[in-house]
Amino acid sequence: MTNLALLVQSQRTIYLCLKFILTEGTDMRILFLSIWLTVGVVFAVAQKNTFTNNQSMETIRLIYPQWQGGIVTHWMPDIPADDASRGYYLGAQLLNMLAPQTSQKVVEVPITLEIGERKVEKGISDYAVIFEQTKAALAKLRENNPKRMVTLGGECSVSVVLFTYLADKYPEDVAIVWIDAHPDINLPYDEYKGYHAMALTACLGQGDEVLMNLLPSRVDASKALIVGLRAWEKEGGTKERQEKLGIKSLSPVEVADSSQAILAWLKGTGASKVVIHFDLDVLDPAEIIAGVGVEPGGLKLEEAIRIINDVASAYDLVGLTIAEPMPRIAIKLKNMLERLPLLNDE
Repeated sequence: MTNLALLVQSQRTIYLCLKFILTEGTDMRILFLSIWLTVGVVFAVAQKNTFTNNQSMETIRLIYPQWQGGIVTHWMPDIPADDASRGYYLGAQLLNMLAPQTSQKVVEVPITLEIGERKVEKGISDYAVIFEQTKAALAKLRENNPKRMVTLGGECSVSVVLFTYLADKYPEDVAIVWIDAHPDINLPYDEYKGYHAMALTACLGQGDEVLMNLLPSRVDASKALIVGLRAWEKEGGTKERQEKLGIKSLSPVEVADSSQAILAWLKGTGASKVVIHFDLDVLDPAEIIAGVGVEPGGLKLEEAIRIINDVASAYDLVGLTIAEPMPRIAIKLKNMLERLPLLNDE
């Protein structure tokens, strides 16, 4: 029985009990008073459950397995190129499987697995596909109208839709903490055409004009902080561009022992709400290789967990993205299983 049906039935029962109490003898009054009290408890529980369910709907889990923004096969020569390209898709599904099971509504953005030509248009690889999937993601968010979201990606560009949607929902009150080994501040005219390297600049409203106009809003560069940064692109995503844009950053060393530098920066933004982008390549490859990048000297797992929890304790965390999972071993095991007998329809 649904909570609504339970409430209606409880109210009807209370009415009947009240009628009997007023018209019957003493013994019957005592009996029905007991029933009335029991139903009252059930009614209160139903109200509590309804409130809890409504609260859980305020946060959704968005599965956004977009892989087209990455051009990564050259970094993983031991994996077939098509499998490496689509590795982020499998990574998003695995993250969802491994994540705690909650009452949150799970929403998945439809993502095509077709490789196609991987054509570059307007300076972005797979531009047409990314454009359509961006529209699909926005439609999912507008349909569900969440107050908070956790997004399981997918390469880094999955944060673009999430963060600009939340920036529109909470105007001038959102700060970005971008936890990443790379700055992700490329632009379409740079040599590297992967949209995931343009993700932060897209959140700031910089990039292809048509794609930027599709996004709900933008965040000012003064309200974006890169944490764990230690690798810049040879051109485009450079230190010089970061300085020109006015984006602050903190190295892994600067946040290894404390989150105070991050919290102090957040206080200076004046924002009350925070969105966090957690690219798994920020982690130290000496401890774990969870993404594509293997830049040495990254954050330890416990350091990353502490940073995210410290921010969430001090501010209203309205968006969290886990991005760039590249499950190398899972891909190899999948390929092995496909070649074994009795595991395929024949």
